Amino acid sequence: MGARFEELAWRETPIGAISLRRRRDPALDVDVYEVKLDDDFLMSSLFPVAEIELARLGLAALGGDDLDVAVGGLGLGYTARTALEDPRVRSLVVVEAIEDVIDWHRRQLLPFAAGLAPDPRTRFVRADFFAAVAGGDGLDPEHPGRRFHAVLLDVDHSPRHVLHPSHAPFYTPDGLRRLAELLHPEGVFALWSDDPPDADFGRVLAEVFPTSQAHVVAFANPLTGGESANTVYVARR
Repeated sequence: MGARFEELAWRETPIGAISLRRRRDPALDVDVYEVKLDDDFLMSSLFPVAEIELARLGLAALGGDDLDVAVGGLGLGYTARTALEDPRVRSLVVVEAIEDVIDWHRRQLLPFAAGLAPDPRTRFVRADFFAAVAGGDGLDPEHPGRRFHAVLLDVDHSPRHVLHPSHAPFYTPDGLRRLAELLHPEGVFALWSDDPPDADFGRVLAEVFPTSQAHVVAFANPLTGGESANTVYVARR
């Protein structure tokens, strides 16, 4: 066990100061890794369940083998690492806007994400996910217009609570249609949200995708001693 608190990385970015820190929680007797954007907590290793389920639920909706998967937002790596646990995944492109976040994983600062960066199926792309979709060239700059079997997105708090105003157009019918063009037929788009299921966003999904479902993912909250929940939307082209 190291120091009770350690800031592992910090950087000013166009959307605010992002930092990775580790603290020892004496009550739980665990090291907790947290990501903050300015004073806003983005994610914590205490609550990985929904990020893990984002990958599991998204990939469970797919048949077949030799899956090409894209993850939008790297964060603590739970979604990407879980995707690699599916033996059907042959390639994983992880799109992350902040180079420092990619560097955390290349330096393997996060023990629970061990194996993500060295896995030969993984390739990190330093890019703004939303701008890449809107721009038309897609999520893989080495192969413009490349299609994927699944796109798993975890960047904003929810479609209503975005980290930057430039993300908002993505959650409209036109934005999602551009995303759908990057999916193979019957491909899957899955989205993490910190909010309860949103009926209005469900209707937006229904305008673009033939089928979609909002999954409520409940998990124990060790801070409150109760239960919390996130939402994972899964839509199929």
